[in-house]
Amino acid sequence: QVQLQESGPGLVKPSQTLSLTCTVSGGSITSNFYYWSWIHQSSGQGPEWMGAIDYSGSTYYSPSLKDRTSISRDTSRNQFTLQLSSVTPEDSAVYYCARAEGLRYARRYEYDYRGQGTQVTVSS
Repeated sequence: QVQLQESGPGLVKPSQTLSLTCTVSGGSITSNFYYWSWIHQSSGQGPEWMGAIDYSGSTYYSPSLKDRTSISRDTSRNQFTLQLSSVTPEDSAVYYCARAEGLRYARRYEYDYRGQGTQVTVSS
């Protein structure tokens, strides 16, 4: 059973960089051919796919967020990390990490495993 757990600060100040980590257990982030995504969902809105890192370490980003988003990984800890720069209150949301069996599934929110999510509020 694969489990994903998000961690990071729940409160970030405007203009700062939001940084979250997803710790994966029960499976390796280097296993073929999985894609590991970050998604956020603001209150009252649908989910938005932010980007993904695949089993080889290649990264893919949403066009609307690519200028502010960076996804990396630490294979020794079986973790992958999201950094979102220059945050504003509009970036307040629940942030999820999830696994998909391909990039097209990741972009369509078709995940086989997903974390419980973590609330991040951007406020001074």
